[in-house]
Amino acid sequence: MQMRLSRAEYKDIVRSTEQLRPTRQCMKMLKDRFPNHSQSTLLSIFSLEYQKRTKRTISRHHAADVIEGHYQRYLNEAKARPTAPVLLEMANEVDLSPALMARLVLDRFLQDMKGEMLSKPVLNSMLKDPSLIPDQVLAKNIYQCTINDCCYGPLVDCIKHAIGEEHEVLLRDKLKERNLSFLDENKLRTMGYDKTPDIILEVPIAVEGHIVHWIESKASFGDDHSHRTYLNEQFWSYWNRFGPGLVIYWYGFIGELDCQRDRGILLKDCFPTDIVTLCHATHQQSPESTEGGQ
Repeated sequence: MQMRLSRAEYKDIVRSTEQLRPTRQCMKMLKDRFPNHSQSTLLSIFSLEYQKRTKRTISRHHAADVIEGHYQRYLNEAKARPTAPVLLEMANEVDLSPALMARLVLDRFLQDMKGEMLSKPVLNSMLKDPSLIPDQVLAKNIYQCTINDCCYGPLVDCIKHAIGEEHEVLLRDKLKERNLSFLDENKLRTMGYDKTPDIILEVPIAVEGHIVHWIESKASFGDDHSHRTYLNEQFWSYWNRFGPGLVIYWYGFIGELDCQRDRGILLKDCFPTDIVTLCHATHQQSPESTEGGQ
């Protein structure tokens, strides 16, 4: 499966996502259109693009009159068609994430309930477990929105967290297989570090002729926007503190973004196979040696 995409290939996929909704059926259509790319890569690209689209349009859905319109329409249609996936249909019709539509309508429903104002944690707990919602028809609609949304919602958040953890474990296992000595994020936290790469190598390595002191694991696709954000908020600060490093975008990246190698940021879409372990005498900026520079 192709993971490192040219910008032209990436733009071709992005164009195909523009009219899609964040449903699992739409993802199947995307996979059929691009059979040479993995489902994970396509989902990551679509999710990133859909989030950009949502950020551009979400404010209009949060207007009080629009929320009221959504809510009243839901009440009318749910009464007329109690077994239909009304909320899911509404979300797709107005191009709003089903999980976000569910949140808006549930929040409005809770405002109608008598008693004290329900808090955000209560709202979140009901989205995670719709059986807590006192209205069975609404609970079913919320559940349908949650399981059919591949970009937003508590189920997606849980899956993304699990996938991120899984790839960090995979990275640690690969390092152990190569007998490479390293400090992981948990160890670094116990040493008082709050913002570090996933891995700091105690003995540096060379990958494709480039020295690597640290490794960052990203269980996502590296597009222009996310990579630029990571560079500014994470990678360059890691470089300043620990020296040159390696970023693994497990679901691929735009090949043209791998242009900072000479400056000390190397991109890969898998664990490197051509590792050369450097001798202990090689200078390394260890966490201890950079502590004063934080």
